[in-house]
Amino acid sequence: MLAGILSGLLGGCIVAEPPVVMAPPPPPVAQVEVVPVAPGPGYVWVEGHWAWRRRGYVWVPGHWVVPAAPGYVWAPGHWAPRGGGFVWIEGRWRAR
Repeated sequence: MLAGILSGLLGGCIVAEPPVVMAPPPPPVAQVEVVPVAPGPGYVWVEGHWAWRRRGYVWVPGHWVVPAAPGYVWAPGHWAPRGGGFVWIEGRWRAR
């Protein structure tokens, strides 16, 4: 019976979009990274970026990844000004 009640309550739930990361000050200038040798053919370098945490910006180092599908390129993430602060726009794979 409890399972039926919970199922009924949860069945109508709407899943919200993940929260947008908002940072009040502009991010620092990107750090210069030494790009290591690719681990194999076909890898793409995803540049490092600044991420906002509770106490300020922290550097997330770049890394090698395999493309999502043949013919796709990486569109890097970036900080965009919004409402008196900055919002992180996630990077994504896109067709050429």
